[in-house]
Amino acid sequence: MLVLGGCASRGELDISESGAGVTAVRTPCPTVGVPAGTGDLTTFDPVTSRDATAIDVVAAMTDVRSTCNNDGESTQVVTNITFTVLARRARADGARDVTLPYFVTVVQGGNAVVAKHVGRVVVHFDAGQTRASVNGSATASVDRSAATLSDEVKRRITEKRKAGKESAAVDPLSAPDVRNAVLRATFEALVGFQLTDDQLKYNATR
Repeated sequence: MLVLGGCASRGELDISESGAGVTAVRTPCPTVGVPAGTGDLTTFDPVTSRDATAIDVVAAMTDVRSTCNNDGESTQVVTNITFTVLARRARADGARDVTLPYFVTVVQGGNAVVAKHVGRVVVHFDAGQTRASVNGSATASVDRSAATLSDEVKRRITEKRKAGKESAAVDPLSAPDVRNAVLRATFEALVGFQLTDDQLKYNATR
């Protein structure tokens, strides 16, 4: 489940006298989002405790934005992702750097991971301060040919359908081959904190 949407497809209904059809305005740029449960990170001291009094650092990923290079010339569609990490620590005694891992992954068809990269951001807390922030960035690449529908599939989706005809009442995406082709050409670029199993469980149950 995504908690943020980015580039997406849209459609417009054509109701001209010649018939009705869907004019699909589609982009090979992936949808950008944060998977639910991965936008927050909590560390404990001691690490084995889960008591509220043992919380050490709490971080949240926010302000996720993306720009997509879709000039039509390159074989790769490159999406640049930026985000901000807001962090809070329990103790403000001295200056401290906290390294937080994050991931960016490319998912095809809703469930197939085709690429993943793990990076790190370092949050710096000044002495006496309990709050800090840092900006991060990531890049995701998608093969343009894989994210582009074939001319035949596009024709079936956008062909004119005259009112009163049986075909006018049939959604072209209800055809399994068309639906599967659209699904295969749909990509997501997901970014979030690289959490341990215990951290994922904590986020799901807190």
